[in-house]
Amino acid sequence: MEQTVAAGKIVGIYYTLKDASGRVLDTNRKGGKPMPYLHGRGNLLKGVEAALEGKAKNDFVEVKLAAADGYGVRRPELVQKVARGSFPAGRPLAAGMTLQRQDEQGRVRLARVLDVGDTEVTIDENHPLADLDLHFEITVCGVRDATPEEVQHGHAHGPGGHAH
Repeated sequence: MEQTVAAGKIVGIYYTLKDASGRVLDTNRKGGKPMPYLHGRGNLLKGVEAALEGKAKNDFVEVKLAAADGYGVRRPELVQKVARGSFPAGRPLAAGMTLQRQDEQGRVRLARVLDVGDTEVTIDENHPLADLDLHFEITVCGVRDATPEEVQHGHAHGPGGHAH
């Protein structure tokens, strides 16, 4: 009996992500390997997981998400000027870099460097795809039961176990 996408299943997908104009933003279809994920654990955007629910191997799904349902709308307060001295001395900083920062609650956040001045660094903690309506084209290429270890860790593991 063929397995279908449901909570607790490891699902392999090929995907292409486009913006509203049809420009390809990301894909794993060209010579790439299927992307495995543990369904039902929030490893994909909610709208994408919902569209894949109940699908089986070789099913094709198109999902269109408004910016608010994708990576959100840009929040101006997430663009901040940070004192240059709050970064480790000697650390090279340049516009376009991505940094990991810890917020007040201890959560790790990604930030893009927008500008580096003598005394301040301007960073943007908005997701790079914020404000974009998204169009996913997805093909399910496999569904299997998750191992107990994958369920415990909350994500798919590759051949031979995990490497994290």
